[in-house]
Amino acid sequence: MAKVTFWEERCKGCQLCTTACPKKIITMASNINEMGYHVASVTEQKKCTGCGLCVIICPDMVIEVERGREN
Repeated sequence: MAKVTFWEERCKGCQLCTTACPKKIITMASNINEMGYHVASVTEQKKCTGCGLCVIICPDMVIEVERGREN
């Protein structure tokens, strides 16, 4: 299982991560950051495979993926 974290205050709402996610679990949240942008968020954390495509495509490096070990 993996955990995706967004640095919301740096997110510019470009939506590139939403298109890159193969599981389609990243969406744009209704909340707005201090810069006035809707921020990305993960809707179903448990479905994240930890592929890191969202991290690779993010131009502002606001996404972190932590991969857990399976027992």
